Amino acid sequence: RTSSRMRAAVCSAVSLASAEASSRATRSLIDALTAAIATLGPEVSPEEAARVARISVEYPLFTLAPAYQITDPPLIHNIKVNTGRRPRGLCRHWADDMEARLKQENLTTLSLHRAIANHDNHRIEHSTVIVSALGAPMEQGIVLDPWRQGGGELFWTPVLGDPKYKWVRRQEVFAYKLAKRAAEGG
Repeated sequence: RTSSRMRAAVCSAVSLASAEASSRATRSLIDALTAAIATLGPEVSPEEAARVARISVEYPLFTLAPAYQITDPPLIHNIKVNTGRRPRGLCRHWADDMEARLKQENLTTLSLHRAIANHDNHRIEHSTVIVSALGAPMEQGIVLDPWRQGGGELFWTPVLGDPKYKWVRRQEVFAYKLAKRAAEGG
């Protein structure tokens, strides 16, 4: 009986320590992203940068990942969505839902952009949201990608410094696909 209580106490302490470490890591990520967003331009509101950073880190992690029933790495989860075993969780879902949530903030010093990478290869096409200073082109912004690392954990990087993707404005991709479809007679 004492052994059971001791094990329970140790497990509880380990869980608490793990939660505290996770909370510190989340806070550190929010702080780093806040600083990066704030440097997008002199007119960027520090309060707005902090709000966008907090939402970009916490919303996918604590709201979208549970709603999407994320239990696997991104590509495995995509298979589950595409075969009807999960409701949502493709990169475009993350981007759609992140954009919708961030638009609720009525930003006045920041702009949101949508972008797609690998648009000429449907199997590996990837969607994201980008934040920039108000009126700045998306190339001067920061990629906000909660799909890439899995589980809603936000990956962020300057657009032009993205080590994996070359981003194209979503409107340009849609126009390209429409023209291609029309040329093919569809």
